[in-house]
Amino acid sequence: MPPKKICSIIAQNTTNYNLFPISNTNVLLAVKLYAMEISEKIQGILATLPAKPGCYLMKNAEGKIIYVGKAISLKNRVRSYFHADAGYDAKTRRLVREIADIEWILVGSELEALILEMNLIKKHRPKYNVRLKDDKRYPYIKIHWADPFPKVTVTRQMVDDGSRYFGPYTSAWAVYQTLDVLRRIFPYLTCDREITGMDKRACLYYDIKLCIAPCIGAASQAQYRQMISDLMDFLGGHSEGIVARIQSEMEKASEEMRFEKAAALRDQLKAIQAIIERQKIVFATDYLDSDVLAMARSDGEACVQIFFIRGGKLIGREYFILEGTEDEADTEVMEQFITQFYTEAATIPQQVMLPQEIEEARIISQWLRSRRGGEKVEFFVPKEGQPRELVQMAAENATETLQALRAQWQADTHKQEQALAELQQALNLPEPPNRIECYDISNTQGTAIVGAMVVFTQGVPDKKLYRKFNIESVVGAPDDFASMEEMLTRRFRRWRGGQDASTSLSGNPPPGFKRDESFSFLPDLVIIDGGKGQLGRAVSVLEKFELQDKVPVVGLAKQREEIFFPHKPEALMLPRHSQALYLVQRIRDEAHRYGITAHRKKRQKIGMASQLDSIPGIGPTRRKALLKHFGSVDKIREASIEELRVVVPEDVANSIKAHLE
Repeated sequence: MPPKKICSIIAQNTTNYNLFPISNTNVLLAVKLYAMEISEKIQGILATLPAKPGCYLMKNAEGKIIYVGKAISLKNRVRSYFHADAGYDAKTRRLVREIADIEWILVGSELEALILEMNLIKKHRPKYNVRLKDDKRYPYIKIHWADPFPKVTVTRQMVDDGSRYFGPYTSAWAVYQTLDVLRRIFPYLTCDREITGMDKRACLYYDIKLCIAPCIGAASQAQYRQMISDLMDFLGGHSEGIVARIQSEMEKASEEMRFEKAAALRDQLKAIQAIIERQKIVFATDYLDSDVLAMARSDGEACVQIFFIRGGKLIGREYFILEGTEDEADTEVMEQFITQFYTEAATIPQQVMLPQEIEEARIISQWLRSRRGGEKVEFFVPKEGQPRELVQMAAENATETLQALRAQWQADTHKQEQALAELQQALNLPEPPNRIECYDISNTQGTAIVGAMVVFTQGVPDKKLYRKFNIESVVGAPDDFASMEEMLTRRFRRWRGGQDASTSLSGNPPPGFKRDESFSFLPDLVIIDGGKGQLGRAVSVLEKFELQDKVPVVGLAKQREEIFFPHKPEALMLPRHSQALYLVQRIRDEAHRYGITAHRKKRQKIGMASQLDSIPGIGPTRRKALLKHFGSVDKIREASIEELRVVVPEDVANSIKAHLE
């Protein structure tokens, strides 16, 4: 605790500050009083909690949400965290120690609280909640059913646009592999033609039997949609009707001596049956469509395996990794997985098989029923027979998957450690470079110049620390050397400013001071994407801040990937297949990617601004207001006079319409 804060608390709690010397005992007293001060704030919040259903959001001292929970009675649930005899596990005790503020949201029912909690966890990903490890969106197969001639695509976002979705899947590669197989059975459209049935020629895909060519009228709209309907049934695991219908059509075509059509149907039937034969039959066909869930756990992570049983057959399986599971009971982890997975799932089964009962089965089942259009969803814990064997098999698969993934993670960690050790040795560094910063300049003929700073921590990208710099000192002809100097000067000026603020004479940072981790710490290694010229500018900046002996810096040439050192004529070539070289290449490529992305965005903004600047009555302030309100020049062009008048006067609105139209 800062000395000034301690003295302030002591002064507030003693009648004679001069007779109260700063001793170890008194410092401990001050610390206790400071703890009471924090406790009083929390107690004030607890006193106002309503005894109604809702969600609570616990925040740390920085205002970041660290836990989201739900309760039938917010008053009873939140207060229970602060009972001295609560007997919570280590994870919850750590949570309570971090709580600096609590917010809550009232809802109308327990079901609404469940739905709100799921959405808040998905949005904020609090570190003390159990959550799916990958925060990216999972891929789905999308059938554009609302279109007259539906196409089949892969997407990572479900939209309520009349399309049908299947997924989520854990691997986009596996999804594309699946579609490659399905397209040979159900040759759906992949082109951008407007389908009229009147085209003179079909494309190559028709010749190689990967399209049924509705564009030339070889298949009617009804026939094409029937094929897509079959594809959806097949993805849903219900192929019996498809097989029976194709068998009937094949026999009819043969009787009518349309042998080419009969042969095509025969080949389609064989392909479908070949896939069906690989699907393990586990139940009679009248058994409920089910998802079978089981879990394996290790070192704070959990792997949940799902078997998808449709029409009595095991049609597929997926695994998902969860984190933040330490000290949580198996039932709590499974509950959190079920709510998070089925929020994203495209289809809800009639039954979910589990290895053990979950506490909130009733309310979760009610929610799933609403997602299934009012049809009942049953939770089932099998005790014997084939259902029990399926759950056990899912558990075994989960264990094997988690072991394989952990072995892979350990191998990746070993490679990162090896790369850092090799880099330390090659560059003669005192320690492995755990924080590496790389800098790159992007511009187009001297316009929209952007500097990129990327940070790798322990060999992996730390994207929250990435920063871009809009270069201001270079005007006209491109000057990468001056641009690099400006970027590095601003970076290390920010570092020095943070040092000055955190070590002020009073011992306290100024009010509102917040440490920026991107700039507050010095790197163990700086990589300049460029040759000796840019490296020289980097060295001059470090000397200006008296950091030349604290921050190692090297330049990386673009062509032969030579590494240049300050004040040395010879370059270093890392071994071609070394982990150190792979790491350096990856860092350089990431800096280049990040810089190019930022440069393109800036160039687009300049392009938009230039269109508006040519309109009478539009200056920087109005231009900024228009872009902020409408988002783009295209949206401004589409806006009506009345909509434009919300932002600018009527005469300017008329001028905008006249110029942009």
